[in-house]
Amino acid sequence: MSLFKQIGAVTAMNLQNVPSRLGTSLVIVVGIAGVVGVLISVLAMALGFSAALDHTGRADRAIVMRGGSTSELGSTISRENALTILDAPGVRKTADGKPVGSADELVIVGLPQKGSATGVNVTLRGIGPEGLATHPEIRLIAGRMFQPAVREVVVGKSAAAQFQGLEVGSHIAFRDSDWTVVGMFESGGDAHESEMLADAETVMSAYRRNLFESVTVLLDDAAAFDGFKAALTTNPTLSVDVEREPAYYAAMSATLQKMLFFIAYVVGGIMAVGALFGALNTMYSAVSTRAVEIATLRALGFGAAPVVISVFVEALLLSFVGGAIGAALAWFFFNGNAANTLSGNFTQLVFHLTIGPGIILLGIAWACAIGMVGSLFPAIRAARLPIAVVLRAG
Repeated sequence: MSLFKQIGAVTAMNLQNVPSRLGTSLVIVVGIAGVVGVLISVLAMALGFSAALDHTGRADRAIVMRGGSTSELGSTISRENALTILDAPGVRKTADGKPVGSADELVIVGLPQKGSATGVNVTLRGIGPEGLATHPEIRLIAGRMFQPAVREVVVGKSAAAQFQGLEVGSHIAFRDSDWTVVGMFESGGDAHESEMLADAETVMSAYRRNLFESVTVLLDDAAAFDGFKAALTTNPTLSVDVEREPAYYAAMSATLQKMLFFIAYVVGGIMAVGALFGALNTMYSAVSTRAVEIATLRALGFGAAPVVISVFVEALLLSFVGGAIGAALAWFFFNGNAANTLSGNFTQLVFHLTIGPGIILLGIAWACAIGMVGSLFPAIRAARLPIAVVLRAG
């Protein structure tokens, strides 16, 4: 009998006996399902968080902050400097010649999270008259837009879903007065969907401020960025940092993203070690219960390679099933769910867990790797079983 026929015959015989070892086989399946489920769930958090910030930026949009600032909340820009920034070369103009840009005022508002009495920090962003033109992705989906000089806000769809009291028509009490929620907007799931928007001058008046935090401008095109940045950074009256929006939000997400990936692989790795020992124990048990059968096959002329491969195939099959179950459970329970965590501005960023084909395949590959390693030593033992001793003992 050829080698391939031997492999097929031994493997088929081995797999037919799996139901008789159902209890021990489930150790591999359940253990690996848990590993893959946890790994995929935490990776989904990291990818969802990154996607929320990555989608916020446009290559033809730039954000300007005070020199040395690492975030908008740590920045201040005077009214005079804001006008200089908006008049810089490369800034897109409206039909009537106005610069398409917004000098923003940011304040932190404490709101309770839905289903909890815990208070969280939510961003109230005051935007200028051209704020919506600067962010064309912002689209009103309910109610109306806020009016200047009136304490009105519109809230992001994600913020309304996660925090209490943000329904259209409700009133929010902060800064010794009531602000009315007059509308709700969406912006493609980006970071602004976690914010509340209002008129910048009204916010500054309510909080008795006279300085902006940042200026965001829409450029003529992505290539205009270098000229825009050079004009501002070489202006002796300014001390500012200029970044493309994608670069700014990527920097905001970098630390937490690294931490989430670290947690995913460390926790997944620790659980994988446990699943690996479970696989080792199960496959050793399988080899022991089939010792006489394996020795008989060897005595009939079957080589060691088919026996070794049959052990690998069994472990891989059980690992694949466990990985697929873990991935399916993670997708069913977590895909698309909303979560929120602190962003780079130390305010809550709402994002959606994203479980796509890439991390599902990664989870299943992780499962198969555990199965391969867990079956290595049992496979070697199966190939080295002393035929005469096993048959005499059997």
